[in-house]
Amino acid sequence: MNIAAGKAVAESVRTTLGPRGMDKMLVTSSGDVIITNDGATILKQMDIEHPAAQMIVEVSESQEEEVGDGTTTAAVIAGQLLAKAEKLIEDDVHPTTIVEGYSEANQIAQEAITSHILNEPLDDKTLQKVATTSMTGKGTGDVSPSELSKIIVDAVKHVTKSEKVSRDDIHLQTRVGASSSATELVKGFILESERAHEHMPKSVSKGKVLILDMDLEIRDPEVDAEFTITSVDQLTAAFEAEETELRGYADTISKAGVNIVFCTEDIDDRVAGFLSDKDILAFEDVSSDDAKALSRATGAMRVATLHNLSNEDLGTVDSLEIQKFNDDELTFVEAGSKAEAVTVFLRGGTQHIVDELERAVSDGLDVVTAAVESGEVVPGAGVIEIGIASHVRSVAASIEGRKQLAVEAFADAVEVIPRTLAENAGLDQIDTLVDLRAANDSGRAGIIAKGESGELDDPVKHGILDPAAVKREAIDSATEAATMIIRIDDIIAAS
Repeated sequence: MNIAAGKAVAESVRTTLGPRGMDKMLVTSSGDVIITNDGATILKQMDIEHPAAQMIVEVSESQEEEVGDGTTTAAVIAGQLLAKAEKLIEDDVHPTTIVEGYSEANQIAQEAITSHILNEPLDDKTLQKVATTSMTGKGTGDVSPSELSKIIVDAVKHVTKSEKVSRDDIHLQTRVGASSSATELVKGFILESERAHEHMPKSVSKGKVLILDMDLEIRDPEVDAEFTITSVDQLTAAFEAEETELRGYADTISKAGVNIVFCTEDIDDRVAGFLSDKDILAFEDVSSDDAKALSRATGAMRVATLHNLSNEDLGTVDSLEIQKFNDDELTFVEAGSKAEAVTVFLRGGTQHIVDELERAVSDGLDVVTAAVESGEVVPGAGVIEIGIASHVRSVAASIEGRKQLAVEAFADAVEVIPRTLAENAGLDQIDTLVDLRAANDSGRAGIIAKGESGELDDPVKHGILDPAAVKREAIDSATEAATMIIRIDDIIAAS
């Protein structure tokens, strides 16, 4: 029953695999609709109650968290490992023997992946191929994956130091209302926040930035106190003292040469007015995450007081411009090559297109990050899976006992990927698999989607490349999930 549940979940995403994969329409109980062929999104949104089936979902989540792509591959392989295990159990092979065989086969598979690593330099051209491969077949509107890949590689390179990618410094911002081809890279950050005062400037060139973690309001007394006012002069003096304090905030900021303020707390309306009089642009209630991103983009420190404000506390921008999109205002904070954070601004004609484009670009960013950090890429289009199956079978002959059957079953299970690619490309599964095995014995060939169906050719020649880390993680996580389910012999209701 557990195996059947796991197989059912894996089968639900199998048709989405590859450049010819189809989309799924997910409809929530409230009527919301999601259209995607992203395996992680599909499995996450599916209403799954069976605990064993939920483990397949966890496989995709683990894959997504570790390397960002290959979620469908991991789920499909896990499902096929379960299907092969079911037949072995019916033939009286003990589940523990199957688990041991799968674990050994996994180690052999990792060796096969290593043997397929390409010696190509990881230059911009190669990384663009990796990104394009990841996004091909996903909904990217009227912009081609190859065009998006240039933006993705630029973004990743901008936040890379010593082959370590600061992935958290790449942000995605989306807006409906233009074609996907209007997607662009902003070397800085895009803030969703309105000006503190309507008369403040809408654009600043070569500005100095202050990021404040304090209220620009009248300070509350530290102790409970009551003040007795007995004359108009005393009341006037109290108002003037307040005015002096609030005006002092604006004067201090102005004297420091600041013309852009991002405040994570509140700004009193009178302070906003004083700042506006000095042509200083200010934003209030900026979230902590946005403040962190702005700090990375502009180089400004987050300060909690205006006392002893120095030039080292301030950041700079090449330009800041507020643009209106329908009823929303977005603030484009650009710092050029100095920015340590970048934003990919995604456009699309409808919300469905924008959402799917965001998922595709996110996957592209993740695979390029994985390729840069590991320095390893392998051929795509099913070559790795054919290579794994061939290598595992050759080693299986030297394994004694019934465990050999589990190792051979592992090899058969991994071939579900090229079989699915062939099926989705309109090719005959059996004939294609036989031809692929023969072609890879003497050379290198994968399933290339071309025209109405597909053909067998060298994927490297067609620029179809995957990070080795994605393949390693997919095999690892699929094996772990399958062996965990196989070892379960009963479901017991817990208190």
